[in-house]
Amino acid sequence: MRIVKLSAAFGLVASLALCQAPATLVIQGVGGKSVALSSADLLKLPQQTVKTSDHGATVTFEGVLLTDALARTDLPAGEKFHSTAASYYMVVEARDGYRAVYAWAELDSTFMDKSVYLVTKREGKPLSEKDGPFQLVAPGEKKDSRWVRQVTALRIKQAN
Repeated sequence: MRIVKLSAAFGLVASLALCQAPATLVIQGVGGKSVALSSADLLKLPQQTVKTSDHGATVTFEGVLLTDALARTDLPAGEKFHSTAASYYMVVEARDGYRAVYAWAELDSTFMDKSVYLVTKREGKPLSEKDGPFQLVAPGEKKDSRWVRQVTALRIKQAN
């Protein structure tokens, strides 16, 4: 916490405590229900380590399966969504304005055996300011354009 002193035009002095809030990730599910997760919240989920290639170099990331984080809100899964699940998608939003899209069928294990990770560490260290605090990593993709850095929100939507 840092204390900032403000002086008003009339000689009054006030102290204002400014707290820097921990970084959070907003996950918006079906119907608009949202949850906010912090790095501490992600540590409570089953942790995963994934070795993959990033720009030709082998790297190790640590974090959680994206599906484990998404499970904290309402998802297009189960019998209720049997005939419509393939019409859903997830928009990934980043702090720098970057956006990427995943079809729900790419993320739902009833459709595909592909794992996407929400990571907080690279080579055993917290992600850099440039990449973190949250990053999506999708091993096996030929291009890393959906390896979104600085993730701030994940929004589940339905195509109309």
